[in-house]
Amino acid sequence: MITKELEARIVRYLAHRMPEAGRVSVIALSRIHGGASRETFRVRIDQERGGERGLIFRRDPVSTLIETEREVEFAAYRSFMGSAVPVPGALFLERELEWLERPFFVMEEIEGCTAGSILAADPYGSHRRKIGEQFFTILGAIAKRDAATSDLARHVPVVKPDDAWKVELAKWEKVIDEDELEPQPILRAAIRWMRRNPPPAAQKISVVHGDYRTGNFLFDGTGTIRAVLDWEMAHLGDPLEDLCWALDPLWSTDRAHPGGMLAPEEAIKVWEKASGLKADRQALAWWTMFASFKGAAIWISSAKEFQAAKNTDPVMAFSGLYCLPFHNKRLADMLLEAREAA
Repeated sequence: MITKELEARIVRYLAHRMPEAGRVSVIALSRIHGGASRETFRVRIDQERGGERGLIFRRDPVSTLIETEREVEFAAYRSFMGSAVPVPGALFLERELEWLERPFFVMEEIEGCTAGSILAADPYGSHRRKIGEQFFTILGAIAKRDAATSDLARHVPVVKPDDAWKVELAKWEKVIDEDELEPQPILRAAIRWMRRNPPPAAQKISVVHGDYRTGNFLFDGTGTIRAVLDWEMAHLGDPLEDLCWALDPLWSTDRAHPGGMLAPEEAIKVWEKASGLKADRQALAWWTMFASFKGAAIWISSAKEFQAAKNTDPVMAFSGLYCLPFHNKRLADMLLEAREAA
């Protein structure tokens, strides 16, 4: 809820962190809805020295869809500032509770942009191809980044190439074990299949965005991607995890063009060229199934949070009611195809 107290707290904090700006006042303050891991606020300020400026505050919520560390997300942004991967400037990370009652961080606002919606029939219009080529080129640039020298590497565990799949499978299986409200036979069958049919070792250990998809980037009126957002699930792992998540058909009403952009085979070629890696077909098959499995685990957590009234954001209900059945059906189809091919 937007209150005068919240506005006053923000002014006090900015005066503390930005003394060079002189007197600071808030021109506009609004909540950006839709995220499930942070409370996001758009703040337009006027600085005595510096004029108007847009900032984004990302505050820890009382309850969250997936437990994430704000330090990890902040470090992920820092890892790509000034690189071929467009990100907002990450300004301040605040752990003290005195300012906004919960930890938060502050970023620059990328103005004059919008985010595509997974519910839109044609989210990019005439810019579909241009955005699609940028989208998968940027994803390739993320994979190409030297993970060991990134800021993120100081905040997340390092994994070995042949362990990346095991770590991620175990992580999301644990989420299901802890949050399922009813038995999940399809997910349990998928777990058994993925363990019996492991993928090849990762070609390299890369920074993995963790939620690279439609809705998590901003583009302007010319069809230029200006910022990749929502790095709260960033980690080190197999870059094919990101590629297969981006290709998941949930992210577009047009199932032939994941994310409402390029056809899968074309998207993979763009990614391979940008990353310098090869999308091995056996590995792609495994990470494709994992993408739907991981999605289902997230939607199960969403349903639990909403049912317990810990988070009543409508996106939580949508995730449990629509996204979970979608990925359950997709997993069932993939398991049947794998059985028939055996």
